[in-house]
Amino acid sequence: MSCFACKTRDGKSYGKCAMKDSLTPVLKRPAKPISFFVGSPIYFGTVTGETRFLHGAPFFPYMTYTDPPGSLFSRKILTGLICTMNAPEETARERGFDRAIAMTEMVMRMVFGVCESLVSYDTYQFEDYSKIVAPRFDPEKKARRRAEVFPADCQKAFDMGARFVGELW
Repeated sequence: MSCFACKTRDGKSYGKCAMKDSLTPVLKRPAKPISFFVGSPIYFGTVTGETRFLHGAPFFPYMTYTDPPGSLFSRKILTGLICTMNAPEETARERGFDRAIAMTEMVMRMVFGVCESLVSYDTYQFEDYSKIVAPRFDPEKKARRRAEVFPADCQKAFDMGARFVGELW
């Protein structure tokens, strides 16, 4: 809606979303998370619409229009962004897919102070490649990567979460 009630000087909605919809009860909860992670597949070179939605009502009211930009969020918290994509890393970089990830990470860092991201590239997309018209993919290569690399990526994600918990306690 872009009403900017959350930015209105001395307004009753300064720093919070003024919209009244199904998200209102969630946004009215006290902002007391100690950490959180956002996970998203990369579709057509960007995070999902649900992930991009976070840049709006949940995060935007906390962002200030000061120079340099600041945050009205009460403190710094650890945030993580974990993404998966079918594209190999070199293809993702060539096509600029990493920019959408960097944008989401930047917004989370601006609002909450800290964000770390992890991307799992070249993921296994179909359970049975023989049933899908996708001749550009080598099913055996995809299966090998799923068996050899994906478990390591999952372990990295787990380790990131464990490290966050360790830093919080």
